[in-house]
Amino acid sequence: MVRRHGAIEHNGRMRKIVHIDMDAFYASVEQRDDPKLRGKPVVVAWRGARSVVCAASYEARKFGIRSAMPAVRAERLCPGAVFVPPDFTRYRAVSRQVREIFLRHTDLVEPLSLDEAYLDVTTNKLDLPSATAVALAIRQSIREETLLTASAGIAPNKFLAKIASDWRKPDGQFVIRPHQVEAFLAPLPVSKLHGVGRVMETRLGDLGISTVGQLRSMGEAELERRFGRWGKRLHELSLGIDEHPVVSERPTLQVSAEDTFAKDVLLGETVDTLRHLADKVWAASLKEEGRIGRTVVLKLKTSDFHIITRSLTPPTPPASLDEFLALSLSLLDRVGLPSRTRFRLVGVGLANFRGSDDLPPQSELFAP
Repeated sequence: MVRRHGAIEHNGRMRKIVHIDMDAFYASVEQRDDPKLRGKPVVVAWRGARSVVCAASYEARKFGIRSAMPAVRAERLCPGAVFVPPDFTRYRAVSRQVREIFLRHTDLVEPLSLDEAYLDVTTNKLDLPSATAVALAIRQSIREETLLTASAGIAPNKFLAKIASDWRKPDGQFVIRPHQVEAFLAPLPVSKLHGVGRVMETRLGDLGISTVGQLRSMGEAELERRFGRWGKRLHELSLGIDEHPVVSERPTLQVSAEDTFAKDVLLGETVDTLRHLADKVWAASLKEEGRIGRTVVLKLKTSDFHIITRSLTPPTPPASLDEFLALSLSLLDRVGLPSRTRFRLVGVGLANFRGSDDLPPQSELFAP
């Protein structure tokens, strides 16, 4: 394995990675299926004080509306927005249609969500001359067969391809060639680096670092001294280094379900909802043939939006819905917050899936 310009050569060949991202996917599906919505600011969300935006059309984005924004704020930003409740069954059907297009070109497809995926097209089934040609062909097929548009990023690794796909949105594509990597990254804000959130951006800003180039010039040794192993990774990202391959089939790591209450509730009032969610999670876990979830996870969000989790890995994994529910409810006793605390959301999950013939993990793990 040889590294060159932040890219990885395997068996003498440079990886060619394409990241496809559907443009305003949920909102675009709604506009496609209802001509009256075309050209209008469409917000895919349930109305109400507890709802958040699932997607916004490009017309709505001009008003500053973004995914995950509270729906009430979106309504304030654009009083004339058209709110459409999400229809995930329809979105999944279109997503499957798009994935079938991907598979005509390569079997190495790694979906990230319903609307985006990585493709390794180092070799492609149709023997097209370049990754750029593959991306163009995929986008043309998506347009013709779904009447939707997609954007694409082409680069020697996943990290760069994802940045590139956002470069000429909507309905465009952008290529980062191996010899362009370091120069391309240098002027970008550090927030473009995977894993650099607001806290890390502020910490780097305190050191006078706001661009990737400034981060790179700090040097690996100094970054590692200040931030440990994460500092080493920051230096690699500043050089455009990402060795993670496209993984076509990821085994399930966790099955979960959650629900937001119409009004904030006390901890004891979450029990009925937990029973309902546990039933859904258990049914989904049974579809993982030959694999068993060993860790029970409880998630809560307080009225002031503080998220807490509690988890438990018993000596033997839950073998029935009743056992799973009992373990889930037992985690309520370990929340450790004042009794007057109110909650806006509760969730439950099964994690740590392993093959049924694997050795059991350590007897118990409880993580706050």
